[in-house]
Amino acid sequence: MKEHIGAYTFKSEHPTVITIGTFDGVHIGHQKIIEKLVNTAKLSNMESVILTFFPHPRMVLQKESDIKLINTIDERKKILSNSGIDHLIIHPFTHQFSRLTAREFVRDILVHKLNAKKIIIGYDHRFGRNRTADINTLKKFGEEYEFEVEEIGQQEVEDVAVSSTKIRKALMNGNIEKANLYLLQPFMLTGTVVKGKGLGKEFGFPTANLKIEEKYKLIPKNGVYIVRAEINEIPYFGMMNIGTNPTVGGTEQTIETYFFLLDQDLYGEKLEIDMLARIRDEKNFDSIDSLKRAMKQDEAFTSQYIKDNYAE
Repeated sequence: MKEHIGAYTFKSEHPTVITIGTFDGVHIGHQKIIEKLVNTAKLSNMESVILTFFPHPRMVLQKESDIKLINTIDERKKILSNSGIDHLIIHPFTHQFSRLTAREFVRDILVHKLNAKKIIIGYDHRFGRNRTADINTLKKFGEEYEFEVEEIGQQEVEDVAVSSTKIRKALMNGNIEKANLYLLQPFMLTGTVVKGKGLGKEFGFPTANLKIEEKYKLIPKNGVYIVRAEINEIPYFGMMNIGTNPTVGGTEQTIETYFFLLDQDLYGEKLEIDMLARIRDEKNFDSIDSLKRAMKQDEAFTSQYIKDNYAE
């Protein structure tokens, strides 16, 4: 897969088949569309292109919007890189771009820059200035500019919308396993390990404190989770706590992970942590000893979960 930042940087002599969308989560509904895109391109001897946008349009056009996304843009790129497409175009979404008319978008970007000969798009897709153009408009442009439009039916589009909604709801409820079923892979958190208060080490559970820069990234419900990360090409399992650490007087949300069998300094490392299952809610224990006992129970539960699900 070739990655292009902006449609204007795209160069290819081959005709293309294109789909357009946010593809947040790249979940089971999205993957059906991508599979259709890739297969169509191969059968037609064209190159497959996903055109997506960043920032999310709502971040630009609705400044008050507190939209939370399943993936950061880097996570989305990584997942799409394994989808079999030829090109991923991440076009910067700006106020200026939003002012393009439907004709300007189709003529100048889809046709002249991307060499589109086929566009696979949802029946309810809207585009152009103030989103006034629809799929019927696109089909008329197709006749004028000589490209075909394949309509993604209502059921398929609604499956995508429902999947996205269900995934976000599942994550906000802490139901990682349900979210992962829709995603067809573990939900991930990506960030840099920063120094914390060192309390975990005092308790016998030294943790890596993850700082996520992207404020728009959806963080699952506070609680204790079973996780996995690849560190120096070696997979490590562990327990993650998302919360405020109320037992020790914490007030700000932190993301702390205790990795089993790992004894190394991770400060400054960028980690991608897969979330596998939820153990329990975060609790305010009546003593440090009660907290330690709970963490020991969490460790035993996690060890058994790993043995049951990942033992070779």
